[in-house]
Amino acid sequence: MQRVHVCAAIILCIAHACLSFENQTVNNNVTKSESNDLKLMLNLVGNVTESLDTAKPDENHTQAQRNASEDGEQMNKETHGAKPGEFMISQGLREVDSEQFSLNVLYGTHLKFVCLNLNLSDCPPLGLESLKVSDDQLESSSYLSVGLGPHRGRLNIQSGLEDDDEYDGAWCAGVEDQEQWLQLNAFRPTLFTGVILQGRNSIWSLNWVRTYKVQFSNDSSVWQPCMNGSEEAVFVGNEDLETPVLALFPEPSVAQYIRINPQTWFSNGTICLRAEVLGCPVPDPDSPHFSETESGSSDDLDFRHHNYNEMRKLMKSVNDECPNITRIYTIGRSYTGLKLYVMEISDNPGKHELGEPEFRYVAGMHGNEVLGRELLLNLMQYICREYNRGNQRVIQLVKDTRIHLLPSMNPDGYEAAYEKGSELSGWALGRYSFEGIDMNHNFPDLNNIMWDAQEMAMDKRRVSNHYIPMPEYYTSTEALVAPETRAVISWMQDIPFVLSANLHGGELVVTYPFDCTRDWIPRQDTPTADNDFFRWLATVYASANLVMANPERRICHSEDFQQHNNIINGADWHTVPGSMNDFSYLHANCFEITVELSCDKFPHASELPIEWENNKESLLLYMEQVHRGIKGVIRDKDTRAGIANAVIKVDGLGHDIRSAVDGDFWRLLNPGEYKITVWAEGYFPRIRHCSVGSEPHATICDFTLTKTSQDRLKQILASGGKIPRDNQVRIRAMRMRKLRQRGETGGRGGAPS
Repeated sequence: MQRVHVCAAIILCIAHACLSFENQTVNNNVTKSESNDLKLMLNLVGNVTESLDTAKPDENHTQAQRNASEDGEQMNKETHGAKPGEFMISQGLREVDSEQFSLNVLYGTHLKFVCLNLNLSDCPPLGLESLKVSDDQLESSSYLSVGLGPHRGRLNIQSGLEDDDEYDGAWCAGVEDQEQWLQLNAFRPTLFTGVILQGRNSIWSLNWVRTYKVQFSNDSSVWQPCMNGSEEAVFVGNEDLETPVLALFPEPSVAQYIRINPQTWFSNGTICLRAEVLGCPVPDPDSPHFSETESGSSDDLDFRHHNYNEMRKLMKSVNDECPNITRIYTIGRSYTGLKLYVMEISDNPGKHELGEPEFRYVAGMHGNEVLGRELLLNLMQYICREYNRGNQRVIQLVKDTRIHLLPSMNPDGYEAAYEKGSELSGWALGRYSFEGIDMNHNFPDLNNIMWDAQEMAMDKRRVSNHYIPMPEYYTSTEALVAPETRAVISWMQDIPFVLSANLHGGELVVTYPFDCTRDWIPRQDTPTADNDFFRWLATVYASANLVMANPERRICHSEDFQQHNNIINGADWHTVPGSMNDFSYLHANCFEITVELSCDKFPHASELPIEWENNKESLLLYMEQVHRGIKGVIRDKDTRAGIANAVIKVDGLGHDIRSAVDGDFWRLLNPGEYKITVWAEGYFPRIRHCSVGSEPHATICDFTLTKTSQDRLKQILASGGKIPRDNQVRIRAMRMRKLRQRGETGGRGGAPS
């Protein structure tokens, strides 16, 4: 990507400091000396650019400073038509060399020389979509209703189910003429480079802008049009509701305000739009922070978007840096053949350690919700480096937990969104698999299987509430199941996961099961038997997330989740049959929540450092919750071998779990006293009372089970062993008793000898 060196003089003049050079009059708020400085500034617009055109590249900075110190005697013609008394907007930017921008900027009444290193094409979105731009920075000429006000004119904002409420899906002008505008105040001098436009989000209305103009201002009173040579530029807008359309300005322009001025719109609709503005802030060189880079994070991580090949390289680099605690493996392939890579982090990678819980993060189920992908790549880097630095919290986490990170469950979808880019992929491109499957609705619907069985059963206690098997049709090769979904299901069945989170984007909320309502109601609170603990898990993540925890934050789209402390039962938001969360809970031992990480599904790369800081503590703290509750090993009394598939029942909770292959188990519980019953086929049940504390350290609660007599004998005989003599005597006595009982029943009065 080519860098350009640009030089221009930029006049940023507040309304009270505007001068009338034609009449040589001076505003009362500006001294005569300042008036001369301002007049000199206008002269320098042409002088600086002209002299820099002829200067050698290594002399540009010195030459510009020399020009800034000389008195100009005439107004240069390259002032883009600025009339006496007007401020000027710089649009005459010229390429000088390949290193940097150089700008002369008037801050207040003082000319300052600014040099910046950046690519014009790197100027990021100012943040209408990400909410970095606040509502009070947006104004409009008019609006159709409160719900269609300027604050709703944000790229990809989603409306509620009904039109004409307070949460509609665009800014819509209240008047249909070419004088309408949506205005952004950047609050500082900004190099504006382009605009992205989108139609109104609505299932009932068709509204979009087809062409528009752009104007700039430094005081919101006097406006200068964006020019294309000698003519006012007219930009092409939208031809549908959802496709974002980018327009780059013929020449970047520095100003504080920008207006989008619709010229034509869909003939059967009205003036409605959603927008994003691209631009780079122009810093004040006298600021003590001028030379600082605002990375947003002190962690030296790879903050950028990684396509499939770049993701593989990053994961390989982490494995090379920390080979003793990391392992890369795959769980399958996508429809197009891309591998589903997992990073394992453990002090003994590649092996399940007895008593050590298994944890997983899954991201990228919807390929265009990319923040989770980048957070997991950052997380594996962070854990590796902090482990090597001796961070005791990280060392303890790695020592006590086997961590699995799947950054991209839907790599096909991601590649489609990545190709378009962060602002141009829209709301849905890349969400689905290559086959068009929404993977969050693609898991077996075990909820309704369980609820139907409960409805028909005479004794609901006999209906299984865990390890519910998948229906036969689902396992058929003819079933419409994505290969990515099948791969994740096999992964769940192979590893005894205890806790998980599914990372999404497009909102700021944490949801917990159930995700599916009963009786197909669109939305209704549908709690699990572990509702209290699920609420705790959701609260842990939400309360540690810096954005969710901010009471002043703006809602993303149409729902205010802050009234629920940024957590909600998934089914109470909207029903999702076949979700991964519900399947994980009902088919395995694993508790799983969904985290909606950001209002913006595909944040610009410049936002990634701050998003890492927003989520870093949440990611770490949530993993530590895998150590809450009780854990232990269930063993055979005689052989001391672990007992697999033993059922662990907590009195008062209608959801059981089972032990893993080695007999170890983990039961997530809130603090309290619990009566635990354990049984397995062929064993007598065993009861213990276990106490759970408030610290995230699981209480050890081991069990030893005794085989029933019948199963003990079967085991002995099956192994070819002899029945002990005392057992032989007991067996003979049992047979004699049965014979006597039969004799008495038959009326023969005595037992045979």
